[in-house]
Amino acid sequence: MHEAEMYRKEEDGSVTCALCSHRCHIKEGRRGICGVRENRRGTLYALTYGKISAEAIDPIEKKPLFHYLPGTTTYSLGGIGCNFRCRHCQNWEISQSDDFSHLAFLKVEDAVARALASGCRSIAWTYNEPTIWHEYTREMAARARAKGLGTVYVTNGYITPEALAEMTPHLEAYRVDIKAFTDDFYRTVCGAHLDPVLASTKQAYEAGMHVETVTLVIPGMNDDPEDIRDLCRWVVRELGPEVPMHFTAFHPDYHMRDTPATPVAVLERCHAIAREEGVQYPYLGNVFSHPAQHTHCHACGALLIERDAFHSRTVGLENGRCTACGETIPGMAGKRG
Repeated sequence: MHEAEMYRKEEDGSVTCALCSHRCHIKEGRRGICGVRENRRGTLYALTYGKISAEAIDPIEKKPLFHYLPGTTTYSLGGIGCNFRCRHCQNWEISQSDDFSHLAFLKVEDAVARALASGCRSIAWTYNEPTIWHEYTREMAARARAKGLGTVYVTNGYITPEALAEMTPHLEAYRVDIKAFTDDFYRTVCGAHLDPVLASTKQAYEAGMHVETVTLVIPGMNDDPEDIRDLCRWVVRELGPEVPMHFTAFHPDYHMRDTPATPVAVLERCHAIAREEGVQYPYLGNVFSHPAQHTHCHACGALLIERDAFHSRTVGLENGRCTACGETIPGMAGKRG
C-alpha cells in the first residue's frame, strides 16, 4: 500500500485530507468522497497508486486542447474514482466505480518510457479526475518533464491551493471543466461548489500553466445566456482574452438519459456571446465539421488550423506565429511565460 500525501492525522485516529476542496474528515476504516483514499488505523492510503483503468494514444485535440502542442499525440492514462458525483458523467463506468479488481499496475518509469516510445509529445491524466491520483501523477509528471515531455491535467478543478502548488513545477497544461457558472448547478448536479474551481483555474493561470476551459452545455440547466455571459466575462477579466473556451454538446448519459442533447443553435449562441465579451478563441465541441472548431488569428482573422473531429491541419501557423500578419498566437508554442 502507498501512503497518501496531503493529509493531517487527528488525535482521535481520524484524518483530514487536504488534496481536494472537499477536505474530507475520514474516520478509521472509511474512505473519502473520491473512494480511493482510505484511513487505516490513522494512516491515509492512496489505494489506486500506480493502478490504471485506461491507456491510450490520443490526439491532443481530444482532451480538448487546441492551443497546446496542436497536431500532436498525447499518452493518456486514466485511473478510477472521482471527487464529483455528476449526474451526467460520460465516463461513469470508471469515475463512479469502486471495483479495483480489473486495474493494471503501471510503474511511473514504465509509463514515461511508453510515452516516449510511442512518439507522443506529452502525457495526459484524463478519463477520470487526476487530482485524486496525486502522488502517482506528481511523480510521473516530474519524470516526464525531465525527459522532455509535456504534462496535462484534464480536471474538474477541485484541487486545493496547496496540492496545486505542489503540482505546479511539473504541470504544463491545465484543461479544466467549468461545468456551469452557478453554485446551484454544482451543488445539485455535481455535489460540489463553484468557487474552488474558479480559484484553482486562476491559480493555474497565474502560475504560468497553459489553461483551456470546457463547459458541457446542457439544455435548460446551464445554458442561460446571462450565465454564459458572466462566465465569459470572468475568463476575460480574471485570466485573459487569449484563454481558449470550449462549449461542447451534451448527450444523454448516466442519470440524465431523459435530458435532450444540446442543439447546435444553443452552442452557436454561446460562441456568439463569447465573441461579444472579448474571448479571442471560443470553440464548439462534439459537433464535428463545424467552422467554430477552426483556429483563426485573433489579430487579422486568417485561418491558422483546420479541424475535423480530432484531426487537425496547420495551414497558417509557423513557430507559433500567424503567417499572414506575424502575430504571436497564445499558447501555440507550449507553456506560457
